[in-house]
Amino acid sequence: MSLMRWDPFREGEDLFRRGWPSEFRRLARPLEGEVAAAAAQWAPSADVSETDKEFVVHAELPGVAKEDIKVAVEQGMLTISGERRVEKEDKGRKFHRVETFRGSFSRSFGLPDSVDVGAIFADTKDGVLNVHLPKKSLEKPRPVEIKVQ
Repeated sequence: MSLMRWDPFREGEDLFRRGWPSEFRRLARPLEGEVAAAAAQWAPSADVSETDKEFVVHAELPGVAKEDIKVAVEQGMLTISGERRVEKEDKGRKFHRVETFRGSFSRSFGLPDSVDVGAIFADTKDGVLNVHLPKKSLEKPRPVEIKVQ
């Protein structure tokens, strides 16, 4: 089961921020406006844990309304998708820096065969989505006695 999404550019970006003087960083500032929205894609961070009875996907979705979240299972893949909407525009406020991403997102996770797809449920509270993936009850194999003829 693939649980972790690695972004090779994130480490380079952190190194860039720490190592370069501020004059150079200013030259490489992020794109602005619609170009930035098209270039940047937000993906919420997620943790996957396991107990004896279930797997739990814990996704951080701050600022995303419950109605804007979709959880689906198809062909052995769990997909969490939705949209973080832009707040209404305030004419009296001028932004100097915006680091929060807005727009659509999607994360997918491969499901192990032991998940009971019909019993999956999700809940959300305080910007955190928890998707519960109950495990199928596996009966212990009983020994079968075979008569020898």
